[in-house]
Amino acid sequence: MTRPQPQLISVKLEQLHPTQLTVGMEEVVQKRKEWSKLGKKARATALDRHWFPSITGPDGRHYIVDHHHFGLALLQEEVKTVWALPLKDLSILKPPHFWNVMDHHQWVHPYDDQGVRRDFSAVPPQLELLRDDPYRSLAGELRRAGGFAKDVTPFSEFLWADFFRPRIKRSSLQKDLAKALLKAMQLAHSQEAHYLPGWSGPIAAK
Repeated sequence: MTRPQPQLISVKLEQLHPTQLTVGMEEVVQKRKEWSKLGKKARATALDRHWFPSITGPDGRHYIVDHHHFGLALLQEEVKTVWALPLKDLSILKPPHFWNVMDHHQWVHPYDDQGVRRDFSAVPPQLELLRDDPYRSLAGELRRAGGFAKDVTPFSEFLWADFFRPRIKRSSLQKDLAKALLKAMQLAHSQEAHYLPGWSGPIAAK
């Protein structure tokens, strides 16, 4: 039996609406570096196989619920169109009710670069307006380094970012990310972090 294919929609990248306020700009930089290594054919294949999961909002726009970093990287690389994968049509809802439903399903993360929850109106209308959260960059680097496992929990990297905010100074993080990563690795394997998604437990002593 042929497996049914998802209904994809071709959309202009600049018109995708974020559902969060920040990204880790270092992670965006890394994705741009990976993109720059691809040839023309490989780029076309990558775009064809990558879908941005989205919710159709009250203005008919596509509100993406994942892949903000890749989307911003592509936008900075002047990619024009991508595929959106509609998950649910909420276009009938008025904005206040729409955002409440999004929040209920954990499809929006309205927290700023200080980890403070903001009003839904603070969510930027375009990817290029997302602000940098260096702690989100740290969480991304930590996951790639094996500090914690990838998890299906929505916005899990932001939970890790919030864990590091009071434990690693922002000034030291911005000054030396590599050094901050070493400290983050130790903290990530401590009992303090046991409640976080993807926690892999303490490192056994040798």
